[in-house]
Amino acid sequence: MSLAFVLIIGKADRFQCGKQIAAYLGLVPLEKSSGNQRRLGHITKQGNSLLRFLSVEAAQVTVRSLPEWRSKYVHLTMRRGRKIAKVAMARKLAIRLYWMMRKEWDYEQLRKFGSQGRKAPASCWRTHCFHPIAEAAKFPNHPSSAPPS
Repeated sequence: MSLAFVLIIGKADRFQCGKQIAAYLGLVPLEKSSGNQRRLGHITKQGNSLLRFLSVEAAQVTVRSLPEWRSKYVHLTMRRGRKIAKVAMARKLAIRLYWMMRKEWDYEQLRKFGSQGRKAPASCWRTHCFHPIAEAAKFPNHPSSAPPS
């Protein structure tokens, strides 16, 4: 999946944030809104269908391999259903791959500093077994604020 991601996305500089990469891959919901009523539908399916397919498949492997991802997936499955949870995990994986590519970091650097470039809090330090397909998905949860000192 990583090779396809790099070849299809090209230069990461053309995207300003992870939301744009998710929209480019078509992993965001279609919106049909009017007035105060917001309706979110199925995914837009814009962009490369092969990369979208590979993202979903890699996310499924990651969910089976990593406990944090599995708990997030189970929680989403109970709330929203299996299909929506799969796409949500694929979106999360694609955004993390994007940040690795944009910052030119390997997995260990991203795990250490997070996508925001700040050091991850102590509660995020977990060790997991190495899985070649899911290596890009082993990231700690990142708070939006700076970690406590």
